Amino acid sequence: MEGKRRQKRYRRLDRAERAAIQNGLERGWSCRRMARELGRSPSTVADEVARNRTVAKGPGKGERVRGVPDDACPKLLSWPRCCNGCRNLRYRCRRRWRCEYSAARAQALADAELRESRIGVDRDEAGFEYAMGLIRCDVARGLSPQQIALARAGQIGASPSTIYRWISRGYAGMCDLDLRRKCGYKPRSRSEPPRPTAHGEARSFAAFMGLPEEERARACEMDTVIGLRSDRRCLLTLYLRAFRFQLALLMPCKTAEAVQARLDELEKAAPNAFARLFSLLLTDNGAEFADCAGIERSALDPAAGRCSVYYCDVRQSQQKGGCERNHVELRKLLPKGRGISFDRLGAGLRRPDVAAQLRAEAVPGRHVRHRHAAGGARRRRARAARRAGGREGALRRARHDRRGHRGRPPRARRGAAGAVAGGRQTE
Repeated sequence: MEGKRRQKRYRRLDRAERAAIQNGLERGWSCRRMARELGRSPSTVADEVARNRTVAKGPGKGERVRGVPDDACPKLLSWPRCCNGCRNLRYRCRRRWRCEYSAARAQALADAELRESRIGVDRDEAGFEYAMGLIRCDVARGLSPQQIALARAGQIGASPSTIYRWISRGYAGMCDLDLRRKCGYKPRSRSEPPRPTAHGEARSFAAFMGLPEEERARACEMDTVIGLRSDRRCLLTLYLRAFRFQLALLMPCKTAEAVQARLDELEKAAPNAFARLFSLLLTDNGAEFADCAGIERSALDPAAGRCSVYYCDVRQSQQKGGCERNHVELRKLLPKGRGISFDRLGAGLRRPDVAAQLRAEAVPGRHVRHRHAAGGARRRRARAARRAGGREGALRRARHDRRGHRGRPPRARRGAAGAVAGGRQTE
């Protein structure tokens, strides 16, 4: 019929329209105004807010509102039926139950409702069993869902995507593995087992794991942190597992002699603490830790040992994961530019001598004040000026004029009043 108007096809609200509804609620717009802006009917907007509003405070928080309690705000019984744009929220609303409209949550609820409505099969039990029997036979023959849908169009009347979905959901005891090309068989490359360290079985990670759990818990993980490639300096880090504490020592170079020298300094500074904290070391296979005999040799008594060294497997630095995780946090604390330069680290951390600088800038016969003292004097003068020229000073002057003392300074007035009082007393 050409004379009749075609009825418009119903279209569901999308994410952008729901975001516009939330924005209109926050601004306090009416239902009809939002409907005009969206090109929808007012009932569509009102039903959307009432259907997909969620609990913001109270039992069932985050869920869809099923009913408004009796002690809720009476404004929720009419438009906008939610707390969006309410002025009382700015002043800490004391209601025990509140609801709101969120575009993201409304879209999620609408998608879930649409998805649940599509679950199921539009057939009776006998017809569905007959169709699944045909599909099971064709899948066993090696046919794909595309071929089954074309060959059984008159008997099943299902699209290839529908057949795929039925099989994936396990109808009639089938699964994706029954399809011909759904599961591919391919030999995978197996990773090689970790290679043990070259320092011997007595110092390997397997020997370290053979120790009692109490000894492994108080072990110290040792490693180095490098900065720029052009730097000679580096950091020696010692991570104590028992205390979760990491000590970083700056070394002039990344060599075995430098590592041994730093450990000697620690032992000489506190021999008893070194024997208690660093008696068991776990490190990697770096060249700076290759001299295991020098690391274990005591600086106080060369004939005695001070610790035991164990090495991780080759390319298995995660075996000392506590030290590796702390390296990430350590790089956050160090100064950053293009990279971390340990050669410039000492100059950047030294604090200048303020007293020596002031003495160098001083001139004979001239007093030099510290900059903080000068700044304090400026702040006090600025505060006094604001107090004198502010609102309090203006009110004081107006009160003084109303009393009839115009043109007379307060200090002189108080002196005159005292003289008169003194004259009366003398009389």
